[in-house]
Amino acid sequence: VFCDSHGFPVIIKAAMGGGGRGMRVVRKADELESAFERARSEALSAFGDGTVFIERFLDRPKHIEVQLLGDGKGSVVHLFERDCSVQRRHQKVVEIAPAPTLDAAVRDAILSDAIKIARHVNYRNAGTAEFLVDGRGHYFIEINPRIQVEHTVTEEVTGLDLISLQLHIAAGWLLPDLHISQERIQLRGFAIQCRVTTEDPSQGFQPDIGKIEVYRSPGGNGVRLDGGSGFTGSIITPHYDSLLVKLTCSGATFEKARRRTLASLVEFRISGVKTNMWFLQRLLSDDTFIKGDCWTTFIDDTPQLFATTKFRNRAAKLLTYLGDLVVNGCRIQGQ
Repeated sequence: VFCDSHGFPVIIKAAMGGGGRGMRVVRKADELESAFERARSEALSAFGDGTVFIERFLDRPKHIEVQLLGDGKGSVVHLFERDCSVQRRHQKVVEIAPAPTLDAAVRDAILSDAIKIARHVNYRNAGTAEFLVDGRGHYFIEINPRIQVEHTVTEEVTGLDLISLQLHIAAGWLLPDLHISQERIQLRGFAIQCRVTTEDPSQGFQPDIGKIEVYRSPGGNGVRLDGGSGFTGSIITPHYDSLLVKLTCSGATFEKARRRTLASLVEFRISGVKTNMWFLQRLLSDDTFIKGDCWTTFIDDTPQLFATTKFRNRAAKLLTYLGDLVVNGCRIQGQ
């Protein structure tokens, strides 16, 4: 009935989880039944519940989300929006705050709708209202009642500690007690987060495993690292998420934040396992990204991003050679 009323394409989504699992895009009626069964089966396997729902699928939209805080006693504020359009398999790769090219009227409407929804359910916690935006308008997707991976960009442009605020709200504090009001929340510049993962983009983002031999991270003003299992000597196993570290860079303008992020990716040194850093460098250097015009299937629609780049780790090779020379001596005859 939904498809008869709204037509194709549509998307089937798991009701009890996200991250791209239990999701199928259906473009023709004869694909609906098989896509439904695959989505239901994947949702049941991933989340223990095969419940799915269906909604209209938008081609090439932007994914915009609004960070919210609510105390359950009537006070709700937004911490502005994030552009999370750069995705693969419905998993976010790069996030930006605020959205650099979002129309001001659309931004105001999205922020207003996010507040209305949170107030209607008397929301209590930190959370995120997610929307899709195309040329016809904006469409509400869902509210994630939790802290998200990309919360760091919001913290960088507002100066607020979302984790601390969430814990205070859980302990019973009200937003006025925390000196949080909409008038006090101000934007300062832009921030970009890149998810550095142990994946090989040239092989369909296949996760890599092994021992990290070299790990050297960037630093400096406007560079933030939220690390996980990444350090020299650590073992990357197949049993955990491939996210290695979140790199968040800020600047007074979107271009300054982009350049700082790109410079930090160049400064990063990780060897022993494959990573997606060369892909992130190509992504941030693409003209569409520079203009801030990416959409949710931008990675899939832009094959030139996958042109492989050979990185030469001359320093590690030189150190290996010198170490061998010290331990084993010179093998050159006559020396």
